[in-house]
Amino acid sequence: MSKISFLLGAGVGYVLGARAGRQRYEQIRAGASKAWQSQPVQQQVASAKHAAKTKAAPAALDAVSGVAATAGAKMREGAGKITGDPERDVTSAVAADTQGPSTYPLDEGPSS
Repeated sequence: MSKISFLLGAGVGYVLGARAGRQRYEQIRAGASKAWQSQPVQQQVASAKHAAKTKAAPAALDAVSGVAATAGAKMREGAGKITGDPERDVTSAVAADTQGPSTYPLDEGPSS
C-alpha cells in the first residue's frame, strides 16, 4: 500500500508543480523578453556586433593567415625532402614506355 500512496502523491505533486511551473516559466520568459528588447540591452548588442565586425574578424583573419603561411612553409620544407623512386615515378614510367600510349581497348592489346 505504501508504494501506491507514494506514486499517487508523486503524481499529484507533479501535476500541481507542472501547473505552477508553467505559470512561473511564462513569467520568466516575459521578463526576459522585456529585458532583451530594452534600449540599454539593444545598445550593448549593437556595440558588440560592431566590435565583432571591426576588431574580432580582422584579428581572426590575421591568425588564420599566419597559421596557413606556417603550414605552407612546413609542407614545402617536407616536400623538398622527398626523393623520387624510379620504379614508381610516373615520369620515369612514361619515358621508359617504348610502345607509346596504348590505343587498344582493355584486355585486347598485345600481351607482354
